[in-house]
Amino acid sequence: MRPDDWYSTQDLNGFLSHAGGFLRSRPDLHTVALTVTETLRVNGPRAYGDEAPVFGALERDGQVRAAYFRTPPYRLNVTPLTPDEADALAAHLLALGHAVPGVIAAQETAEAFVAAWQRHTGARGTVGQRQRLYRLGNLTVPQPVPAGRARVAGPQDRELLAQWYGEFTEATGHAPARDPGAWADARVSYGGVTLWEGEDGTPLAMAGVTPLIAGQVRIAPVYTPAELRGRGYGGAATAAVTRSVLTSGVREVLLFTDLSNPTGNGLYQRIGYRAVADFTAYDLHRAR
Repeated sequence: MRPDDWYSTQDLNGFLSHAGGFLRSRPDLHTVALTVTETLRVNGPRAYGDEAPVFGALERDGQVRAAYFRTPPYRLNVTPLTPDEADALAAHLLALGHAVPGVIAAQETAEAFVAAWQRHTGARGTVGQRQRLYRLGNLTVPQPVPAGRARVAGPQDRELLAQWYGEFTEATGHAPARDPGAWADARVSYGGVTLWEGEDGTPLAMAGVTPLIAGQVRIAPVYTPAELRGRGYGGAATAAVTRSVLTSGVREVLLFTDLSNPTGNGLYQRIGYRAVADFTAYDLHRAR
């Protein structure tokens, strides 16, 4: 495997023309790449920050075998790789002078890339988060259902959605991938957040859903303010948005969880989500 088997581009349309079929061949494992590139296509190359995104693909025997993207300043995102492919990718990125502050990928791929990066640079990696990707099996509404009802968030909820998105990213220890106001505007535009509200109409929790792409959606984010947790509101919102997605005719419904949160993982399994694969996010630190 040679580093020049990989190619790199900042041309999103060119990348999708070349690698889009590959990404859609396993939409579950490639769900983040599909949703991020769709957001960039719709909202422009600065949707995630001031620096231009970078995309790349591995081609062998005339077929795309793997792909990556990075929206600075965030981590590199990579589809599943063999150790040899991960080593060639590390060499490829170094030859181009690309900064790699971290990587997120399926667990074995992330480990292989971090090991390769350390061999080439001496830099070490530390785990930032371990995640599990789930796919919906049969929906089961968790009991008892808390008092209240679900409703789709509208323009009048914009400020609350922006506030809760900011609180969610802070609580999970990640910088927001988008400006909270822009995120709220985008979600409201297609009905992408369901609120669980109390009987008096007070919003108590939210569950978001990504736009439909490649026949699937992903539930994200799910958030309940700290003072309201443990009462079933987040589970009720998640079950409600999942039911709404199924009613619309979509059958592939995914979500990611933080493996350090056993409560959330247990809840989603009770709702009917089943594990697909584990992912790991690493931060990469320069050699001293």
